[in-house]
Amino acid sequence: MAISCFSLTSFSKIPKPTFPKATILTPPTFSPKPHLKFNPISKPSTLSLFLPIQKNPKTHFRTRFESHICCLFTGIVEEVGEIKQLGIAEDGGFDMRIAAKTVLEGVNLGDSIAVNGTCLTVAEFDTQLSEFTVGLAPETLRKTSLIELGPGSLVNLERAVQPTSRMGGHFVQGHVDGTGEIVSKEPEGDSLWIKVKTGKELLKYIVPKGFIAVDGTSLTVVDVFDDEDCFNFMLVAYTQEKVVIPLKNVGQKVNLEVDILGKYVERLLRSGFVDSIKSS
Repeated sequence: MAISCFSLTSFSKIPKPTFPKATILTPPTFSPKPHLKFNPISKPSTLSLFLPIQKNPKTHFRTRFESHICCLFTGIVEEVGEIKQLGIAEDGGFDMRIAAKTVLEGVNLGDSIAVNGTCLTVAEFDTQLSEFTVGLAPETLRKTSLIELGPGSLVNLERAVQPTSRMGGHFVQGHVDGTGEIVSKEPEGDSLWIKVKTGKELLKYIVPKGFIAVDGTSLTVVDVFDDEDCFNFMLVAYTQEKVVIPLKNVGQKVNLEVDILGKYVERLLRSGFVDSIKSS
């Protein structure tokens, strides 16, 4: 058998291939985490509603979200927060800063949090100071009772539900339909009766034993008084300790969101949907 012999030196004569020079990519740099904000909370004054909120440009991080993200709530209040400051933002908007703990667990910029039943977007937060900031549009101030709040006011807070959340209350969108006025508060045992007056445009959607969200709290209507434009509900002792409604006085306003199902039914009836089914 013939054995082929060859020398490795023969390969040295083969020209080495040339390759294009690789481009060295510089890794991107990232800004500090959004929760790293160190401006202290100053003692609120009576002029805080009209003064712009001071920001440190070196440590301040915020963002604005143009599109509204639709979320869902249950009306089961997670905690009561405290308003720390309200004022005009640098971009001309109106900001509200709230002290809270529970709703900040796992929070991200752009998340939705219901404040007294009003769905608002987290524009900035600070987990070290346990506070977050939301922006208020002019229409929000006109439509809700948030305009009555001030530094030190307490508010109901609830995060939007997740697919794994338990539906303990009812479907609450956080889209306040209007406001009502507390006209009476009467204790019975350790429970509390509260009567609220509202406009006829909302009262038509309120039915006895039906759902209603009052300042974001899912409640059951007991009676409807059409001649008084009023409805009432009862708060048990446990609920009184977890929400802000009992802290309000007669004459103060509450945010109201009626059951969305009633509005859908009305829409279908007005559109002639039922009649079209009967005729088909």
